[in-house]
Amino acid sequence: MSIHHGFVLTRQARDKGQKTLIELWVTTDDGPMQIEVEGERPTFFISQHERHAAERLLNDNSIPFEMRPLALKNFAQVPLCACYFQTINQAQAATQLLAQGDIVTFEADIRLADRFLMERFIQGSIEFTGNRRSRAKHTQITQAQCRAGDYKPSLCVVSLDIECSEKGILYSIGLDCERDSRVIMVGKPQPCENTPIEWVNDEKALLIALCNWFDQFDPDIIVGWNVIDFDFRLLDRRAQWHKLPLKLGRGGRNAFFRSGSNQQGFISIPGRVVIDGIDMLKSATYHFRSWSLESVSQELLGEGKAIHNVHDRMEEINHMFRHDKLSLAKYNLQDCVLVNRIFEHTHLLDFAIERSRLTGLELDRIGGSVAAFTNLYLPQLHRAGYVAPNMHPEDWIASPGGYVMDSIPNLYDSVLVLDYKSLYPSIIRSFLIDPLGLIEGLKLEVGRSPNSAIEGFRGGQFHREKHFLPKMVEDIWRARDIAKKNNEAAFSQALKIIMNSFYGVLGSSGCRFFDTRLASSITMRGHEIMKTTKRLIEERGYQVIYGDTDSTFVALKSAYSQQDADIIGQQLVTEINAWWQQELKQHFGIESFLELEYETHYKKFLMPTIRGSETGSKKRYAGLIDRNGEEKIVFKGLESARSDWTPLAQTFQQKLYMMVFHGNNPSDYVRDMVERTQAGEFDNQLVYQKRLRRKLHEYEKNIPPQVRAARIADEKNAKLGRPLQYQNRGRIEYVITINGPEPIDYLESAIDYQHYIDKQLKPVAEAILPFVGYDFKQLSEPQLGLF
Repeated sequence: MSIHHGFVLTRQARDKGQKTLIELWVTTDDGPMQIEVEGERPTFFISQHERHAAERLLNDNSIPFEMRPLALKNFAQVPLCACYFQTINQAQAATQLLAQGDIVTFEADIRLADRFLMERFIQGSIEFTGNRRSRAKHTQITQAQCRAGDYKPSLCVVSLDIECSEKGILYSIGLDCERDSRVIMVGKPQPCENTPIEWVNDEKALLIALCNWFDQFDPDIIVGWNVIDFDFRLLDRRAQWHKLPLKLGRGGRNAFFRSGSNQQGFISIPGRVVIDGIDMLKSATYHFRSWSLESVSQELLGEGKAIHNVHDRMEEINHMFRHDKLSLAKYNLQDCVLVNRIFEHTHLLDFAIERSRLTGLELDRIGGSVAAFTNLYLPQLHRAGYVAPNMHPEDWIASPGGYVMDSIPNLYDSVLVLDYKSLYPSIIRSFLIDPLGLIEGLKLEVGRSPNSAIEGFRGGQFHREKHFLPKMVEDIWRARDIAKKNNEAAFSQALKIIMNSFYGVLGSSGCRFFDTRLASSITMRGHEIMKTTKRLIEERGYQVIYGDTDSTFVALKSAYSQQDADIIGQQLVTEINAWWQQELKQHFGIESFLELEYETHYKKFLMPTIRGSETGSKKRYAGLIDRNGEEKIVFKGLESARSDWTPLAQTFQQKLYMMVFHGNNPSDYVRDMVERTQAGEFDNQLVYQKRLRRKLHEYEKNIPPQVRAARIADEKNAKLGRPLQYQNRGRIEYVITINGPEPIDYLESAIDYQHYIDKQLKPVAEAILPFVGYDFKQLSEPQLGLF
């Protein structure tokens, strides 16, 4: 039998008669293949001393099982038995039964398909062999044997978008794929030169045509914008209405849509992966002021859609469907093309592939840091003789967060920023912090000898040799350095996110390996490192004015040229890194992987006070940098960096700070901005954009302005017969008028200009003017004559 190489697209395990069937759909150079693995036994573990009680319970309830003592322990050093079952249903029934009998099971929540892949270290790429059968559109492999591979797929992607009425009646479906691009449209055929259209008679025919398209062109990946919660939710609803199976999967299989507890939608399509553009961009740590397709495509691609207002959009779509279907088809397909271009521009699919190859996560998995860690860690733990602990009970003890130093407010010349490169991963590497290492280290005395444990915090101590996580971090670290050298941006970003997630996982009560001794040994060591770094810098005659998690802000006490500041910065990091090498070797007998880097020189730097106080603020500052002769102000936490402040405040802050940083008198500018705001010259810059975090009816007390504006908007929508926009979250644009907040779409009252002076201009000015001897109140009040 020949060996095939492929990449896992979907995985599923189910019972088939009295045994299990694991079905893996993979993409290969020879087309899609359906791998079937029969007879894998669902497994969990119990303590050996509860074996007889468990056997009685299972026998009394006629649940078939096999129980076998193993050379495995839990973290409490209790010897364990493995419990094996023929079917998933039997294992689930046994788990519930044992829980009712107060018998603790371990790893009962690991899904069969996940366990099958992780125990073989299969992470996306797979090698397999078995009995091969040719089907109409794919190859079936039965009695398969599988192992880890090193295959990078070339995937066929289709971008899907639907157009519909406000009541959810389907008008058209756009599909943009390298194999075929078209719009399937309800209507009478008419010639069209520019947009390929497949005409159908009605909505039911539209859904049938969609299923036929997937069968014919057979894509691996479906992408879209809010494609699961909107497009597929509606497609599923309309298919049910017509009593029509939505056969979008490979092998003629049905798509399965379900809603989670928070109404979030999930779609399962055998052999195909659905990736939502918004969710995947967030997973890749992108941030946008607005997540609408228009806004994101404008920001990334410099182009968007012609229709922006949601009412104009709905009315125009309805009008086009009735009177100009060719324009609607063009508009529909344009959305598909935009999503494909965003995926290409950001290398999102490459990111998803690399993340899967690194962690074993499904391509469409959102978040998944805990699952990724489990995939990577669990098989190694088993081979070390341990079974993973269960989720932590509710009475867990939180660990301290990152270190944030009190700031010293002022307007400074020449401030350096020194950053520790991946501080938490480097602490894990240096101090050998690891779940297994903690359990084994607690058996030893603390000391510097090779046979002693390395002391952590809150009672934690770590074994010098028995651990996995430091090596996992080291491997990812090295791979990322290579990826950065090779300009492999998607790979580098995936590596960075995974490496930095390890601390978050260990500090999360949602992770089975959570232990406050683990997370605290990372964060509290970080506190110690930051305090020591401050002391070392100040011993060299400089002033540390602020520190945040892994960054230290150093005032040089006078103005320096870029060249001289660079010399000081490089000298500081060289000396401090050498000091850590010696310190860790001398006090712990370990190698230091702590690496302080010289990040930035700010020619001018403002550390403001907390509003209405003389205390220095935290996570809020601004600084002037010079990059290749071009000056730029960097804002952190201030109005210019925040999407919930108006464009007026952001424009005012940019200009005002640039004037102050260059020593110019800002008086005339401040007065001019106040007067022109009052005169109505900046009305187009007074719009607030804020997100509704909850459903509209859930706001009962302390109603914020955006909610008041949203309620007004939907009251108007209802009166005009328009669909309600804001009942289920969303983003609202509004202004403050003399009668309070009003939505921009239904503005009726005069704008309250004094509000914008007091709440937008004044806070910006008061953060910086006092440091140069000016007062906003004096500058903004009307000038009084002598007589």
